[in-house]
Amino acid sequence: MTENSGAGPGPGALGSVGLVEDARNQDLIRRREAHMGGSMLFYRDPVHIVRGEGAWLYDQDGRRYLDCYNNVASVGHCHPRVVAAICRQAGLLNTHTRYLHEGIVDYAERLAGKFPGKLDVCLFVCTGTEANELALRIARAVSGKTGAVVMENAYHGNSVLMNELSTCVSEPGSRPPHVAAVEPPNTYRGPFGPDPGAGARYASLVDGAISQLNDSGGGLAAFLCDSIFDSQGTLEAPPDYFARVYDQVRSAGGLCIADEVQAGFGRTGTWWGFEHYDVVPDIVTLGKPMGAGHPMGAVVTSREILEQFSQRNVYFNTFGGNPVSAAVGNAVLDVFEDEALLDHVRNVSPYLRAQLQQLQQRHRLIGDVRGRGLFMGIELVGDRDNKVPDRNTALAVAEQMRDHGVLVGATGRHGNVIKVRPPLPFCVDNVDFLVEKLDRVLSARAGQ
Repeated sequence: MTENSGAGPGPGALGSVGLVEDARNQDLIRRREAHMGGSMLFYRDPVHIVRGEGAWLYDQDGRRYLDCYNNVASVGHCHPRVVAAICRQAGLLNTHTRYLHEGIVDYAERLAGKFPGKLDVCLFVCTGTEANELALRIARAVSGKTGAVVMENAYHGNSVLMNELSTCVSEPGSRPPHVAAVEPPNTYRGPFGPDPGAGARYASLVDGAISQLNDSGGGLAAFLCDSIFDSQGTLEAPPDYFARVYDQVRSAGGLCIADEVQAGFGRTGTWWGFEHYDVVPDIVTLGKPMGAGHPMGAVVTSREILEQFSQRNVYFNTFGGNPVSAAVGNAVLDVFEDEALLDHVRNVSPYLRAQLQQLQQRHRLIGDVRGRGLFMGIELVGDRDNKVPDRNTALAVAEQMRDHGVLVGATGRHGNVIKVRPPLPFCVDNVDFLVEKLDRVLSARAGQ
């Protein structure tokens, strides 16, 4: 899932209307408003970030903030090996991929080697939006159909096609006929609850979506879904959900696309989020964490699927996979391997979950704690018994956490889920800092 600051409102994401009157950096805000379109600011008093290091960001006054929000800097902000790779390659050559370049081929081989099954061919792009767009284009060419099944409240990018598939920005009656959406598997507040058979019941909804697409005349080209449901509230699917859905989709002649822009590159404790569900997609899309801040994306698929696509289609990308990007990608993989980041995530994440669950026991505002690896959701409710979502408290908590030196997000269909998604070097001391500040903020709110 490419990231959406609107479906989940982000850490107090807003335009200038919501800014406090005495917000700092007024001149910079005015200049931004005058000449930058289509962007939004976080926080009512926006933070002016000037540098980053590891899991920390620093403002213009030198104050530091623990970054528990950004999955872009996957190996840490401004990792010296990534910075060195950018500088070194930029000083040698940066051009497109239509010349031979060993670094690009090296990276394609290494990246493909991280995938299971027949997923061994890479097509490089610059963003997750581009990756999802190309993936659906491939699925349509291979299947001969046009429709896609997605989740309700999904976000997959900002192109015209991906905006149509991003159901968080559209109502059911306004969607084009090639889009069919199903309820995400929410075992906390969804229609099937924590029922042991919830995986099968949620998967059965896909049959209706496939019938809808067949009735529209376009048929099913693809099932596009991320492996951790961020914009729906950082949900975890039941263990059997994806296997059941993949069988249904393939039986209907469609392809299974795993959007790994959020869950990929170690975020959940495995290289790819789909690995938790014992499935192998037909196509995988990658984005932000791939370049640790450098704009990179990719589509990974099988040679068989790519050859079917290539019979009638030509694909190229001027900037995707350029020599500098390849150098960055290789440096990121080097850091993962040399610093054992996957092992680190597996070691730290149980501690993070346990500490958040202890907070849940102390604060009735917390209705649920869920997620995988270093991607956790804390659902805030006004009434734990009735699970009444409390969006206003979530936004206020995000603002107050910022005042305490911690950056978190708010997400979910109701905007009431605090999102914890830090850079992967996040350590036990960082967990303690986060939890201590969150405990303080929630305690203050309970005492109001």
